[in-house]
Amino acid sequence: MSRDILERMLEAAIWAPSAHNRQPWRFVVLTRAQDRRRLAEAMAARLRQDLEADGVPPEAIEADAARSLARLTGAPVLILACLSMADMDTYPDASRQEAERIMAVQSVAMAAQNLLLAAHVEGLGACWMCAPLFCGDVVQETLDLSSTWEPQGIIAIGYPAEQREKTRAPLDTRVTFL
Repeated sequence: MSRDILERMLEAAIWAPSAHNRQPWRFVVLTRAQDRRRLAEAMAARLRQDLEADGVPPEAIEADAARSLARLTGAPVLILACLSMADMDTYPDASRQEAERIMAVQSVAMAAQNLLLAAHVEGLGACWMCAPLFCGDVVQETLDLSSTWEPQGIIAIGYPAEQREKTRAPLDTRVTFL
């Protein structure tokens, strides 16, 4: 996939709405196989540790780790979406500070949604994965990220090998009109 396509997708991402227009998103684009593999292996190692601590049977642990490795190494591009609170407002009370953080997280999610829509427009398949929330320290260390970049999710991107039917719950089970 060309750099032009990636830049168009990232350009769409950064035009998402954001709290106070502070644009708290940061992106890391992994295009080299060795970088995707290094990240995938580090994340799989943490997954194994967590599942072992949970008492999950070894065969289930290995199945989950293998699935994670396949997803992260199978795509030609991974885009890591991160949150930075560096430019966000600070408040003396915990309640408003938590609201500020939630607004920043929502802003990053909207940027990621724009990126996913742009990938679709480009004819690409994309998959959002929240796994970095469970191992942010591993992601930061593996990619040598600033401690102010908090991993939120990874978007795996590539040309789809197959078309899959997507399902959603019926609208009336998720919406109330007043």
